Amino acid sequence: MILSDVTLKKMIDSGELIVKPIKKESIQPASIDCHLGKHYLTIEDRKMSVITLDSPIQYREISSNSITIPAHSFLLATTEEYIKLPADVTAFVEGRSSIGRIGLFIQNAGWVDPGFEGRITLELYNANSLPIKLQSGRRICQLVFCKMDQSAKNPYAGKYQGQVKSIGSRIYQDKELKLLKIHPVK
Repeated sequence: MILSDVTLKKMIDSGELIVKPIKKESIQPASIDCHLGKHYLTIEDRKMSVITLDSPIQYREISSNSITIPAHSFLLATTEEYIKLPADVTAFVEGRSSIGRIGLFIQNAGWVDPGFEGRITLELYNANSLPIKLQSGRRICQLVFCKMDQSAKNPYAGKYQGQVKSIGSRIYQDKELKLLKIHPVK
């Protein structure tokens, strides 16, 4: 069940759901608007010849009130809002229609697990033929919250828990990689 503005406000007021900072106008009929933060990561493509799933990726860190994404380019950004979900609520990250209409695709793998705490790292891709300039503090995406049928037995406690800046891929820390090293596939 998708949570309404009334339920979201009650949950925030009671502390059951944390979204900080929160502006009154950010609470929409069935979502909460999130704003662009000031921290970004771009892949250091001049220092790497290939990206693999089993080794760390090199990123360049940028802190700024604005950033320009070149045409057909990718970068990681973060939300201003720090969230904390209870064990029985999950969230979807959705790009704003007005942002999508200028050719900026926003994603975070689309899903926030119950129990997650931190700022949301957003994957931004400029599909346009022109650069797109973004400013921190602008509405960039929205979170749609869903109530689960019961609390998760094992709420999220993964490798991105507590993030406060844009965090690059940590796929090289995946458990199956460790298992493959112990038990190689023949």
